[in-house]
Amino acid sequence: MNSNLAKIDRTNEHYTFELARGVKRTTVTFRNHFGIELAADLYTPEDSRVKRENDSLCKSPALAISGPFGAVKEQSSGFYANQMASRGYIALAFDPSYTGESGGEPRYMNSPDINTEDFMAAVDFLSIRENIDPEKIGIIGICGWGGMALNTAAIDTRIKATVASTMYDMSRVTANGYFDSANNAEARHQARKALMTQRIEDFKAVQAGGTYKLGGGVVDPLPEDAPYFVKDYYDYYKTPRGYHERSLNSNGGWNVTAATSLLNTKLLAYAEEIQSAVMVLHGEKAHSRYFGEDAFKRLTGDNKELVIIPGASHTDLYDGGKNNAIPFNKLAEFFAKYLK
Repeated sequence: MNSNLAKIDRTNEHYTFELARGVKRTTVTFRNHFGIELAADLYTPEDSRVKRENDSLCKSPALAISGPFGAVKEQSSGFYANQMASRGYIALAFDPSYTGESGGEPRYMNSPDINTEDFMAAVDFLSIRENIDPEKIGIIGICGWGGMALNTAAIDTRIKATVASTMYDMSRVTANGYFDSANNAEARHQARKALMTQRIEDFKAVQAGGTYKLGGGVVDPLPEDAPYFVKDYYDYYKTPRGYHERSLNSNGGWNVTAATSLLNTKLLAYAEEIQSAVMVLHGEKAHSRYFGEDAFKRLTGDNKELVIIPGASHTDLYDGGKNNAIPFNKLAEFFAKYLK
């Protein structure tokens, strides 16, 4: 089977964080059910070995991690994987379909269906490794992938615990605008008309040998009157703190028409039916906090937890920010409780 991974120039390869002591990072690939090959980094504690005790294998719990929406595994998802591996978990940080080093054409597209499948394919990959217990697998979704994680937890019964960190509901923000400011039929109709107009322009461009129009990543240069959360995004994606050459948000962004599926398909349709454990983690000062809190209200059962980090912004939960805001020990305790 030939690889369909993206062709990547690794000349200036880098990660936005340092590998933790005692953690090993290995490049791996796997395919989802749409035939797209995904690129990932597997973070393994160096003292995590397959051991024989009474002729039985001791196997480790594992986590699949992705996000933020428009980021790559060398950014926040790898940071989380690195931290969780340092706490004893085997952790897989992967690039979603059509982005980063993963395959899929055309580039820079997204889909609630395909991206949910990406998470499920990561669980497939982890489930068959000899040093992983398939009954002890959890997932972490960051930012827009927090919503994807909850959507995956609603369908994949193999997942025993989920953390949605600083989550966006990408279908909600696409259809309703920020803070639901455009939540009306006429606004959505106008958005649909604009997308269909762009489809024609994209079709013409591709016929002429060109590519789809990009929507632009984080605004650069940064206007002085930009909203505070846009300034936070800039501080992460456009500075050495979080910039990466393959990150959509650091560069040209998604295709304009990538919003089509999100505008027409609602995530979290069956959030009430998630039986496995869920932690919704958000910053007190995050502009996106309402996504997490509203999603949490829909969850049922006594194995659900809402954690609000005092003083933290949205992007503080990408890499900890200036105050190491991400409570990794609390995450480790949560997974230890439910991955057993």
